[in-house]
Amino acid sequence: SSLIIDREANNRSYPFLGFSDGHHDLSHHGGEPEKHKKLRKVDQYHVSLLAYLAERMKATPEGEGTLLDNSMILYGSGLSDGDRHDHVNLPVVVVGRGGGKLKTGQNIICRTETPLCNVFLSMLQAAGVKTDYFADSTGPLKEMFV
Repeated sequence: SSLIIDREANNRSYPFLGFSDGHHDLSHHGGEPEKHKKLRKVDQYHVSLLAYLAERMKATPEGEGTLLDNSMILYGSGLSDGDRHDHVNLPVVVVGRGGGKLKTGQNIICRTETPLCNVFLSMLQAAGVKTDYFADSTGPLKEMFV
């Protein structure tokens, strides 16, 4: 299943965070410290939603473990810097153990030219899909697997 918290070009405002600026407008920060501060608050809010989901899944028994143990959640963005529309060093996290196939608690540093689709390919393979490629992938990230 898919859950989109916020699409990249959305200009949703977050008045409950203490400001009414639109998310998209903030992402084009131009290096302004005040916009960076507000953008961090939006990012922290979004990550808190991920944490809430993961905690609920971890508290849900399923089989020999939990729903989180048997799932994979990909959280991140297709841009690392919205101001520059930068597509390298993407902020991406995979949460869950994928039925025991994924190694957790690690930070994998990839070469700059590594396509995000390598993460997608790795997740497909962890889910049992027999494929050697996905879109522009160049291979699975072996570090993700147990």
